[in-house]
Amino acid sequence: MSMTKEFTHFPRKMWEKVLLKVKKAVVFMDDKCAEALHWSGGAAALLEAGARNLKQFSSFEACGVNEPKAVFVVSTLLKGRTVDIIKDIITLSHFQYCVVFTTVAHSVHLLANNVTTEMESNPVFEQFEEKLCEWMGNMNYTAEVMHVPVVFAPVSQQLILTPTFAHLFPLLLPDLEAINAKRPEKKRFGSLNDIDIHSLPSDLQIAVKSLASALNSMFETTGTREESFAVGPMSRIIAGELANHPQAKNRRKTAPNKASIIFVDRTMDLTGAVGHHGDNLVEKILTVLKLLPGHVTDVQVDMLELTSLQRTPHSENTVAPGCLAQIQPPAAKSLWEAMLTSKHKEGVMEVRRQLVEAASKEKLPIKMSMGRVTPEQLCSYVQLFRSSWGALESHCGVLQLGLATAQALRHPSLPRWDACLAFERLLLQALGDSDFPAVLRQLLPLMKPREGEAGSPSGSRLGEDECGPDELILLLVYLYSLADEAQPADQGTEEAEEELEKLERELIGRLTLVINRERELSPLLQKLTGCASVEELTTERTHSAVEKMFETLRGLSHARDHLKQLHSVYTPSDGVHQATYRPFLRQILEEVFNPDRPECPDIEHTSGGLTDLLKTGFSMFMKVSRPHPSDNPLLFLFLVGGVTPSELRLIKEMVTTHKPGTQVLVLSTRLLRPTDIPELLFSTQRLAPDIGV
Repeated sequence: MSMTKEFTHFPRKMWEKVLLKVKKAVVFMDDKCAEALHWSGGAAALLEAGARNLKQFSSFEACGVNEPKAVFVVSTLLKGRTVDIIKDIITLSHFQYCVVFTTVAHSVHLLANNVTTEMESNPVFEQFEEKLCEWMGNMNYTAEVMHVPVVFAPVSQQLILTPTFAHLFPLLLPDLEAINAKRPEKKRFGSLNDIDIHSLPSDLQIAVKSLASALNSMFETTGTREESFAVGPMSRIIAGELANHPQAKNRRKTAPNKASIIFVDRTMDLTGAVGHHGDNLVEKILTVLKLLPGHVTDVQVDMLELTSLQRTPHSENTVAPGCLAQIQPPAAKSLWEAMLTSKHKEGVMEVRRQLVEAASKEKLPIKMSMGRVTPEQLCSYVQLFRSSWGALESHCGVLQLGLATAQALRHPSLPRWDACLAFERLLLQALGDSDFPAVLRQLLPLMKPREGEAGSPSGSRLGEDECGPDELILLLVYLYSLADEAQPADQGTEEAEEELEKLERELIGRLTLVINRERELSPLLQKLTGCASVEELTTERTHSAVEKMFETLRGLSHARDHLKQLHSVYTPSDGVHQATYRPFLRQILEEVFNPDRPECPDIEHTSGGLTDLLKTGFSMFMKVSRPHPSDNPLLFLFLVGGVTPSELRLIKEMVTTHKPGTQVLVLSTRLLRPTDIPELLFSTQRLAPDIGV
């Protein structure tokens, strides 16, 4: 088994510990754990292991007299709201045997309870077992509480996500202000780079320590000794926690395998995350299709094409949705891998090829056609299978991916992707020729509110490819993340600052009007304004939300200020070639795979501790070789804040071109759609992630 396969199998190994306990039990699971399970066998794995039922982790759920056993799987501390829900379910049921699995390690529970001493036993879990018996009504009943790190989701052979930490995002300048506001004036931090783990709010500290603990478990199970590197303030904190984990020191002495792990803050390159330059099919599917309820990665695929039901306004809820997580059948698995890491056209062609192959295998009357692949053509192939239940069951995975492709290709909002791409290219050229306010001013003509009154059904946008508020916000993030690349202003700094402030006030006013005229609020606008519907929206509320948004935007261009070498993601036009965006990940991998092995000052080694400090001192007098990310046969890239499908393709191409023998595995908090970035950027929860307290 290759080293990467060991890691992609690790999540399933952890779920096996849960499966051993679910026989004859009703399983209650929170959304984050359910999403991790979704990519490791799903509910079917639980039912095959003997579970009676799977229910939502909610105070409104309970079991009958004939259901004496319960298993709880939660991604949070056994404190606060989590404890209340478990108590509610137990007291409304008739359990005699309860098992509770938490993804949060006992050592982190001690920290959450302000206990700093290390203990051999698990007193927090033991006390909770007593509470469970108390709630069941008999101290002789059986209760078990244990930690299992079921936080990883093996999305592909190249990618492992951590849905539990999907909302963990690198620190921003407004966060620095919030942290400094609670510190004495003399002890305030000058930059995000100065912040350490102990300065973070307690909830964020616990989230970081939980992630470090989960990574340590993965390395321990696979017998791996890692060398950690970091790029960015949050990455340094996480890498430092992993290096200082109590169990990591012993593991590193005996582990037979070696790997390098580079943590990278997403804020180092927001241009790539919100831009529409990614020529990738999955990126478009994720952007236009609705998310599965409770998920942050997978989407709903309308399965009505596989039935004989008539399409009506209410029929979409008649048939359960399909999804992208097709990891069991080999054909569906290989198709998913191809879609995820190929160019758009190649991905679409592969979808058609696999549908044709499946139909031919089942001897279905397929009409071959060459040339451009259309959504109608894909749907006609899929519909052939509804006449044969056996064929439908055998190829269900490929059919779901085929339908997802067809639904994305014919989605009415897809033309906006090309419109955004065209405008981003224009802005990219303008940055090299004009100052930032001049480039920013080009957004003003795009800010057209819908015609008609706010929330009015008559309000319309003239063309489907016109920018709506979501696209305008993405363009703002795109521009502000490149602000430092613009030509310096001709006039004095104070004058330029005043001009920018005046322009921003105009943009705030126009964007407020655009949002207020919407007929319905997108998920992004709901999170930005805090309103679930247009009826709740007021001009004051929208204006206030947009003002706060611009406060965050202003700091984006300074994310790379502390870097010495990798401080730009922009190549200006030279008169022959157009200006281009240079992905930050490409630059990192060029440094890592450079055969001359130069030391990049921005890729900071964090595993050394005191030894590294001593080497730094000695290096003043003699040549000292420090660890290099390319030293080991396996390289992990951990993107803190999310990775895009286009970046997965870029990484695969870079490895193939520069160092074919290297195995690279991508870890990340989530698989990004462009609109995820503003949701994370403008969230008020960055410093207080949901850990159940």
